Amino acid sequence: MQISYREECKRKLVHLSSLWMVVAILLLPGRWTAAILYAVMLVLNLLCEHAYACNAPVITPLYGAIFGKMLRDEPRHGQWIVSGSPYVLAAAFLVSLLFGRVPAAAAMTVMLIGDTAAALIGRRFGRHRAPNNKSVEGVVAFLIASWIALAVLFAVCGAAPALYVVGFLAVLPAAAAELFEKQLRLDDNFSIPLIVGLCLELAARFL
Repeated sequence: MQISYREECKRKLVHLSSLWMVVAILLLPGRWTAAILYAVMLVLNLLCEHAYACNAPVITPLYGAIFGKMLRDEPRHGQWIVSGSPYVLAAAFLVSLLFGRVPAAAAMTVMLIGDTAAALIGRRFGRHRAPNNKSVEGVVAFLIASWIALAVLFAVCGAAPALYVVGFLAVLPAAAAELFEKQLRLDDNFSIPLIVGLCLELAARFL
């Protein structure tokens, strides 16, 4: 089910609001602090979505009023369809736990900024078709927005020049993960941060 462009904009505003995770990764003391925070939020999020699918009192009308129109797939009673939010939190948990601060922050930045740009630009201006009902314009928007966001983040963090190069290159397989999400059978909210984070972590350690 394709939601309206207006609801897509609202959905991506929620997506962008998760940029606080990037700040938390950079500022919270120790990687375990951020990882535990995201793990707790992941469990709570899954419980809320399950309660919504089961028409639980209080939670169902509240969750439905806030997020109902933004869901691409409306669950039938008893049917649990996991939204993109748990994948975002699962990715945040893993990158916080496995990677250093800057690689982890960069990984989440690319997913949040790049995916938002791809969706909004692709829906509004997409004219040239790419695989899986994506658009060339959306892919280009993903690349440009991600590169700009990484440049700003690295400048703020005082990252080494090698990270700029590796980060910009890592955006390419990340864009491919979004483009071929259906074939990979892995939500791009999860795959993109892991790809970017792994590339940058290896660069930080060995370059």
